[in-house]
Amino acid sequence: MQNHIDKLMTNPSKPVTAGFSVEVNAPARLHLGFLDLHGGLGRRFGSIGLTIDTLATRLRAERCNEITARGPGAERALKYAKSYIEAKGIQGGVELNLLQTIPDHVGLGSGTQMALAVGTAIERLYRGEGDCVSIARTLNRGARSGIGIGAFEQGGFILDCGRSEEREVPPVAVRLAFPEKWRVLLLLDTRGQGLHGTQEVMAFSELPEFPEQAAAYLCRLVLMQVLPGVLEGHLAPVTKAIGKIQQVVGDHFAPAQGGRFTSPIISAALEWAIEKGYIGVGQSSWGPTGFILLEDASRAERLERELKRHFGKFSSFRCQLVAARNQGAEVNLLQQPTRLRQEKRV
Repeated sequence: MQNHIDKLMTNPSKPVTAGFSVEVNAPARLHLGFLDLHGGLGRRFGSIGLTIDTLATRLRAERCNEITARGPGAERALKYAKSYIEAKGIQGGVELNLLQTIPDHVGLGSGTQMALAVGTAIERLYRGEGDCVSIARTLNRGARSGIGIGAFEQGGFILDCGRSEEREVPPVAVRLAFPEKWRVLLLLDTRGQGLHGTQEVMAFSELPEFPEQAAAYLCRLVLMQVLPGVLEGHLAPVTKAIGKIQQVVGDHFAPAQGGRFTSPIISAALEWAIEKGYIGVGQSSWGPTGFILLEDASRAERLERELKRHFGKFSSFRCQLVAARNQGAEVNLLQQPTRLRQEKRV
């Protein structure tokens, strides 16, 4: 069927007419660390993150009298669709076909990308309006981090400036193109999941107060090493700073997640990499996904082979090489051939 579908970019100012469907491709993201868990200046959290290629949530949506979903992640998509249509008072339903999904609860932003993809598709089908922040607010996403919203909107390297009492969705303050030759080696534990839902809420409420001096230190690392390193294409200060941020934040979360990193297998692999001189290592969000920042594809592939030799004996251990994605989600209007439209009416 794909060979008979014409792709056209949507016009966000107009709803989709009959005979068309909407396809949304929402990229995964890495959450590289919080900046201010203290909150003494009136804003709390603040995050840095990176949009990545290869892993994404991709769905196709069309108008329907009912609200239905099929494919991987269908149950979650259905929940978001029902909530959004009810909240916006939309008269009609949607048929969602999930073609690809980001793995759930492994630190890659699956929930926010699914919510934004579903909300965006419904907006294009019925209203032709609505921005990412309002969609996130409607579906209760972005409570602590604006990285996922920034990844959907713009892609690249993102910094949000935290949540204030007046604004519940953290605004994106900085968006930079990430050097195209740099690579990220993801370390995956296919049997593990990070904290989420009520467990995540409890963890934040039970953790000790984050030191104000530590928050100042992390912000300094970002301003004086991470941002100029990305801007100038110098990896060394970026890896050095992110490695330190991961140490400070990981140790703060250790009581809730069982150590600096959630998965024992990923923790062992990252510690091995550190011993070998790789310092730009860490865990995305609550994990268990770990990452290692590398200068180019050849070095990343060499390290991937070494890690597989050492840790391939663990059946749940996986590596995946990705690059940054310097663009946000793709939203396309699909025109189905007349024959298919007629079949749907029968």
